[in-house]
Amino acid sequence: MELIECIKTRRTVRKFTDKPVSKETLTEMISAAAYVPSWKNSQTARWNVITDRAIIEKIALEATFGFEHNRDIILGCPCLVVQSAVTKRCGYERDGSFTTSKGDSWEMYDSGIAAQTFSLAAHNAGLGSVIMGIIDDKKIAGIIKLPDTERITAAIAVGYPAEEPNCPPKKSAEEIARFI
Repeated sequence: MELIECIKTRRTVRKFTDKPVSKETLTEMISAAAYVPSWKNSQTARWNVITDRAIIEKIALEATFGFEHNRDIILGCPCLVVQSAVTKRCGYERDGSFTTSKGDSWEMYDSGIAAQTFSLAAHNAGLGSVIMGIIDDKKIAGIIKLPDTERITAAIAVGYPAEEPNCPPKKSAEEIARFI
């Protein structure tokens, strides 16, 4: 698939078939996401790939703050990828001080780039995905035994689409850009 076509045709998919996603396909997607730029090439994005139904269900039922929409998406996905980031690297100098006024916000910025690249790689592989943020990070960290040196940045439901969502209206370049 051509790059611009991939960007323009990727949709947020919230309903999946129960066909499993192969470890090889998931590894290819993670390998693609490993090429994203990051703060001083810190490469802090981590991928916790969950296919165990019991763990997926536990996260859906106990770690979505009662937000039924995300609960149902997670219950319906064959694979849940919990993205995390190594902490205290993005935005920091070696002495522990921040380089810019953005502090450690670079951590989330880098994670967002990685999550979108992962989702584009999923689309290119014929998969659908949805990046979710309304999740109980602390609860999920306990469920998956996340190392103390990482924090959860998103949960991404992945699978073969059971629907083809339409593209919501997008603003034109003229509406969102200033040329100075």
